[in-house]
Amino acid sequence: MTSVVARYEALVAAGELRPDPDQRATVLRLDSLARELSEVPASGSLLWRMLRKAPLPPRGIYMWGGVGRGKSMLMDLFFHCVRIPAKRRVHFHEFMIEVHARLRIERAKEKGDPIAPVAAEIAAGARLLAFDEMVVNNSADAMILSRLFTALVEAGVTVVTTSNRAPSDLYKDGLNREHFLPFIDLIETRLDVLPLNGPTDYRMERLGGFPTWYVPNGPETTEALRAAFFRMTDYPPEDRANVPAEELPVGGRTLHVPKSLKGVAVFSFKRLCGEARGAPDYIAVARRFHTVIIVGIPLLTPEKRNEAARFKTLIDALYEHKVKLLAGADAEPAGLYPSGDGAFEFERTVSRLMEMQSRDYLAEGHGAAG
Repeated sequence: MTSVVARYEALVAAGELRPDPDQRATVLRLDSLARELSEVPASGSLLWRMLRKAPLPPRGIYMWGGVGRGKSMLMDLFFHCVRIPAKRRVHFHEFMIEVHARLRIERAKEKGDPIAPVAAEIAAGARLLAFDEMVVNNSADAMILSRLFTALVEAGVTVVTTSNRAPSDLYKDGLNREHFLPFIDLIETRLDVLPLNGPTDYRMERLGGFPTWYVPNGPETTEALRAAFFRMTDYPPEDRANVPAEELPVGGRTLHVPKSLKGVAVFSFKRLCGEARGAPDYIAVARRFHTVIIVGIPLLTPEKRNEAARFKTLIDALYEHKVKLLAGADAEPAGLYPSGDGAFEFERTVSRLMEMQSRDYLAEGHGAAG
């Protein structure tokens, strides 16, 4: 299996990446960590028992930087090069939903602090935890993160994560932030904090000046959005029939995501707004994906007032979490809701849809409002 450095250099040589000192320094550290993980004996192995004491886990990594600087790409290279079976990669928001579900089960047992057994369960299944897009935007997460991750590291777990924010900016201005500060200290003392703020914004380059709002609906718009998906995810167009789907957890149920790859999701308007959905669905989508592509947005005529109300709620959630929106519609935003109840209130949605097409908005980091 090739190394992280070799894979990265091949991409630079092929012209898919430009030379970037920040990326290069991060690649060298990721390559070193991949080797360290493969050399540490697994818990319970013969060598581990001979040592009589579990060795300290390799030091983790916190990669942070602006949108499109290659964080997810470097995580891809690293994760595929780690030669251990007990590794797990998960979106941070999805992981925290799972943690809270496990904590509820432990609390019901009434056997004391529930964090220790939850951390032990997680550590038993993964020596490496790789998180995409660490962002903290609620007090429930903030209150437990320090104790949870201290327990994970002490149990032998190595943590590697990406984020749009420096550690000191996590949960900035959040409620009771003083309880969160030990988690920042943990990151800065137990993980290598590596900035990725090079000159090339690859996500903006992949948008490449292309529109983000396409009219009218039809074969040309469908093809343009399909091309945008493959451009944003580096997925081979010839494999379009095999694009992975996802079941997104939403409060004890799931929302089917027809196409989900590298933080980009594709939905039909009918699936998102034509069915009975509410703010929890749209907030889950906004937290999980940095880019959402919606196909088939119709004119929101009076008989579609319910769909229009859901669409407004959806756009509010995407806007507040700085999600990039690409869409195919039967009209430009200003012409989507021509008349009927709620047309006046829809003007705010039109304003947001227009702003979401601006370069300033597109340059914002995902979750930046949180």
